[in-house]
Amino acid sequence: MAEAALDRVRRELQEFPAAARDLSVPRTMPYLDEPPSPLCFYRDWVCPNRPCIIRNALQHWPALQKWSLSYLRAMVGSTEVSVAVTPDGYADAVRGDRFVMPAERRLPLSHVLDVLEGQVQHPGILYVQKQCSNLPTELPQLLSDIETHVPWASESLGKMPDAVNFWLGEAAAVTSLHKDHYENLYCVVSGEKHFLLHPPSDRPFIPYDLYTPATYQLTEEGTFRVVDEEGMEKVPWIPLDPLAPDLVRYPSYSQARALHCTVRAGELLYLPALWFHHVQQSHGCIAVNFWYDMEYDLKYSYFQLVDSLTRAAGLG
Repeated sequence: MAEAALDRVRRELQEFPAAARDLSVPRTMPYLDEPPSPLCFYRDWVCPNRPCIIRNALQHWPALQKWSLSYLRAMVGSTEVSVAVTPDGYADAVRGDRFVMPAERRLPLSHVLDVLEGQVQHPGILYVQKQCSNLPTELPQLLSDIETHVPWASESLGKMPDAVNFWLGEAAAVTSLHKDHYENLYCVVSGEKHFLLHPPSDRPFIPYDLYTPATYQLTEEGTFRVVDEEGMEKVPWIPLDPLAPDLVRYPSYSQARALHCTVRAGELLYLPALWFHHVQQSHGCIAVNFWYDMEYDLKYSYFQLVDSLTRAAGLG
């Protein structure tokens, strides 16, 4: 009796993503030709938890015309910034039986620019990606070239962003598949970003496991070793690479349906809270994103229920 009930729960969970897709998940990325009003943004996108790309939302930013590698060198080249360094471009990702975080280096931004322009070499892959409001804290000289929040989004959400982050890195720098508890407004200033997205409703097809946390350590010889983090609890993370999924090990992922999009210079991606995302970029891409804390409302509670049932049913 109990096993039959559990099998029914598994079937319902496996059928749920398709039903959700038919009702509310776009098959291709919607585009808006101008920023929505605060009311329309909340009604049409935030409440239904639907992503979109908004054109002509950043045209008034001086950064769109100014921000090049040479401009950054002139304005903030001598400024030290936190740089994630990894052997393969994957920071915060599963490697073997470990969840491995990047080596963190404090480097002058000019050194990162030298690497991007091929003037010098540095061990591993560099990515300026510190996600603790690194733009106002590390590069405040650049704030006058952008807005420090997205006014129509701030009015719609009834709050200011929790963080404003600056992103700059090599084409080999990749963000592994994960989700965040933030409404994310991702603005590409130069170059382009490539997003692979899954709605929260795909959770039954997306595997998680617990991993011992570790950090890359860059040796004086320029090699990397993995060092376990003592005293830290295991980290739940997604072991699957959506670009080359191991369907023998994770067969359920074949039923998931990814939404692919490219965000180009001058465009803004609204990435709703709890959407799974994997990110690649063009070489030297420059971007800024705004994290607004999500509302921990009924949508969040429903996701937590699906997540808990998925784990209890042994699906992922």
